[in-house]
Amino acid sequence: MTSYAVVIPTLVRDTLADCLAALAAATGPRPEQIVLVDDRPEPEPGILDHPLSVLGDLRERTTVLTGGGRGPAAARNTGLRAVTAPWTVFLDDDVQVGPHWGDQLAEDLADATPDIAGVQGDITVPLPGERRPTDWERGTAGLARAHWITADMAYRTDALKQAGGFDERFRRAFREDADLALRLLDAGWRIRQGRRTTRHPVRPADRWVSVRQQRGNADDALMRQLHGPDWWDKAVAPRGRIRKHAAITTAGVAACALAATGHGRAAAAGALGWAAGTAEFARARIAPGPRTRHEVTTMLATSVLIPPAATWHRLTGALRHRHAPSWQEVAR
Repeated sequence: MTSYAVVIPTLVRDTLADCLAALAAATGPRPEQIVLVDDRPEPEPGILDHPLSVLGDLRERTTVLTGGGRGPAAARNTGLRAVTAPWTVFLDDDVQVGPHWGDQLAEDLADATPDIAGVQGDITVPLPGERRPTDWERGTAGLARAHWITADMAYRTDALKQAGGFDERFRRAFREDADLALRLLDAGWRIRQGRRTTRHPVRPADRWVSVRQQRGNADDALMRQLHGPDWWDKAVAPRGRIRKHAAITTAGVAACALAATGHGRAAAAGALGWAAGTAEFARARIAPGPRTRHEVTTMLATSVLIPPAATWHRLTGALRHRHAPSWQEVAR
């Protein structure tokens, strides 16, 4: 069995104890190291005592480092620098590895030919069986179909270090994993799907979480700058609705501007376009959901806010990253 280390960036959420308990309970070869990177800007002493206590005999193999609140990409790089094992397995602090995860990981790594840089775990997202899933639950369920996500991703340590690790310009848990994978693939490595299973429960969230998620559009702008306009296809990522959001936002802004300058008919046409686009967006989100009063009102309110939020973050991201060199230019 090739030895491996586990790196977990964390904000010490309530899910961390369950994550570590599942790791400690899994059968099979044990990790040579566990590197826990506390990425809170100002870590409070004693908060990690309970989560670490569930590790049992793995506690003595565990190192706790501080990340300084610079985001998960930087936190993983901090953990990576402490790894000496030939394989590094990244886990998120809100997942639970399966009961036979260690044995399955051993098979995944044993089957990795020398040209394979990474082996992805099989992510499952439990959804309620008694009702339709909410918009937030459906979004989380999409992780089961995502490529190269670091919820459970094993990489050759040397390949990671040769690639320079994660790009720390990605400050959120979004696109930093796809960026790394694309750089490895373009360097001639392969990444394959493994057989080990990991559970990703749906975390509780407030009704405005979908609006906050629109910050990821700035990361999409960085991906375009780094990997070209066809990065969506390279990363096997859904394109989303950014063009429709931009059109809805433009119609709304135009309606307000025209109304302010006395162009009533043109303003009405713009308002009609905004209303139609917003209604279509809300309907697309409400139809597959449970259609409870809370869910419907949440979808209506956030469907008004998401298009301008998405457009704003995409434009500011494009402006902020307009001079970012592509990875090929950095390599030269």
